[in-house]
Amino acid sequence: MIKSNFKQKSDGLLLCTRYAFMPNRLKYCGGDHNQELFHYEVAGQTDPGLAHLLQEFETLFPYLKMIAQSNHIDDPFDRRVVEAYWIGNELLEKIHQQNLYTHLSEGLKLKKKLSLPQFQSLMGAVNPNSLPHHNFHVFNIWLNNKNLPLTSIIQTLDSCRISSGKIISIADTELEVTTSTLAVENEKIVIQSPITKKITYKLLGQSFIPTPKINDIITIHWNFACDIISETRQRQLDFYTRQSLSR
Repeated sequence: MIKSNFKQKSDGLLLCTRYAFMPNRLKYCGGDHNQELFHYEVAGQTDPGLAHLLQEFETLFPYLKMIAQSNHIDDPFDRRVVEAYWIGNELLEKIHQQNLYTHLSEGLKLKKKLSLPQFQSLMGAVNPNSLPHHNFHVFNIWLNNKNLPLTSIIQTLDSCRISSGKIISIADTELEVTTSTLAVENEKIVIQSPITKKITYKLLGQSFIPTPKINDIITIHWNFACDIISETRQRQLDFYTRQSLSR
């Protein structure tokens, strides 16, 4: 297996924390550790304790393990693996459809958690275009498991997915950005033209992006600014988001 050096591991843990923090704070994923996660991130420090906290995320960590194993990388928190799941990169392209199916049925234990009809319906979301990206899970696995009308939860899906936006103004605790939104058309999820929206970027006077600038591109999770990314990374995120909607 390809071994990760310390910097890749440290960078990967912190990158993962940026995206895992807000759903943890909202009590959607992981243990009750949002204060610890926030402290690790703003301090820029890692240790085995941070890895342990992230391993408690029942959905996130199995995805990271599967991506890593499929690419012969020994560390699930290698930065490349973490980026593949949250943003999207070439590691996703090396994962066979059968591996994803096995991950969903055995890694996430969906076969045991659901009735046979529910499980079979859920597996209908897996197709040749399916890749183990966070937004795939949101648009397909989470959504199908809820069995609710799209129109009633489209805002939740929009918040839960990883999106991006360009900063157009900066206030004390918020950033104003141009960003795309989701809508429902003909009973399908579509990506609409960009709108202007305010995003929280500071909590208790601290931020994951302490020095944002106008025209910076940020990633967004649950209306919180996670990271500053390049135009290349933004294109990757957009590509894998649209791929996740392709059924």
